Amino acid sequence: MMERFSEITSEYLSAFRVPHIGILDILEIIILAFLIYQAMIMIKNTRAWAFLKGMAVVLIFLAMAVVLNMSTIVWIAEKLLTLVAIAVIVALQPEIRRVVEHIGQKNIISGLLSFDYKQTEGLFSDQTLEELVKASFEMGKVRTGALIVVEQTTPLGEYERTGITVDGLVTSQLLINIFEHNTPLHDGAVIIRGDRVVSATCYLPLTDGRNLSKDLGTRHRAGVGISELTDSMTIIVSEETGKVSVAYGGELFRNLNADGLREKLQIVQNKHQVEKKTIFRKGRSRKQSDEKENNE
Repeated sequence: MMERFSEITSEYLSAFRVPHIGILDILEIIILAFLIYQAMIMIKNTRAWAFLKGMAVVLIFLAMAVVLNMSTIVWIAEKLLTLVAIAVIVALQPEIRRVVEHIGQKNIISGLLSFDYKQTEGLFSDQTLEELVKASFEMGKVRTGALIVVEQTTPLGEYERTGITVDGLVTSQLLINIFEHNTPLHDGAVIIRGDRVVSATCYLPLTDGRNLSKDLGTRHRAGVGISELTDSMTIIVSEETGKVSVAYGGELFRNLNADGLREKLQIVQNKHQVEKKTIFRKGRSRKQSDEKENNE
């Protein structure tokens, strides 16, 4: 009797046996949790969020069908599984691309392998920064709408090709003339690379985020849209109110004054940007430094 009880107890407890969990298993769980969390943050305010909630409802319904042994529904679901997977990839293609581009912008490998630093002059000069601030508020005073994209590390070539090449030094007068009403170049965005205006009348992707105010138009949605896909910063001058805003990192910073705009531009100017040397050069640099000290 006791032996039989012992056998039943052992079989019952074996069903709830805790599997062996190693360090690699824990690391894998952490990585998957991080990736899922980051993906959910990026798509929370997009149309993909509603799509995923709908898919969750469908999956719950299918789970109930399996539990209740609704064979017809389960059979149909199995046949349509491949088509549903393809439909999900197609529907979420913009969000998937955004996640991959966001990962690519992190420069994780170069960040891990960098040790030595050397100060550089930044992506554009202080003169260019002041010209951008001056032009933005001069256009704001007369209610001239403007959309100015400042390129950082992500190339904007695909958007640059949608416009007309300008290739001129950044000055407030040039920008004001470009966005002047009824001029050939006023419609669309201007792209700035370094200290030069490279292209005008460029088309930008619109954000599908739902957290933007309803009183914002296409110009603001385009500014936020390009900031979601790249690390650029976009200056937006409202034609209706003359207010100056900035889109950066998928966020919109509204109603800035001159000092506020200047501070935002200093972020992408990155004047204290460093030139990094990889780990493979570290030993050589240290050796050269030691030799120099010995010679002195």
